[in-house]
Amino acid sequence: MEKPEITELVHSQMPLGETLGMRFYGGADEVDAALDWAPELCTSGGILHGGVLMALADSAGAVCAFFNMPPGSGTATIESKTNFLGAVRAGEIRARARPLHIGKTTVVVETDVLDESGRLVGRTIQTQAVLSAE
Repeated sequence: MEKPEITELVHSQMPLGETLGMRFYGGADEVDAALDWAPELCTSGGILHGGVLMALADSAGAVCAFFNMPPGSGTATIESKTNFLGAVRAGEIRARARPLHIGKTTVVVETDVLDESGRLVGRTIQTQAVLSAE
């Protein structure tokens, strides 16, 4: 279930999320982000652009990392790798992010990207820097 306060917070800090219509769910153990397929987000043949899938995965991963950092900290992606495993031609797309490593200076997150039927269409591993509030 969407938590409007998470979605609103992310949109206020990351306007691209609002532009793409991302919705956010979850907490420190797992963050889901979702968006809907739309023709203006596609490449040829009505296939959702890989950059949109990567933006969704990166955003879910960043929120997951943020939830696992000390209060007042920020984050920035410093490394990301995505494997595309299938095309998306319709429906809702969901990114499910889980922390793999929570350290003092970095958080590593694995994010699965799923189509509306639950089929795995991508996997992203990313490293987020922990940015001190000082």
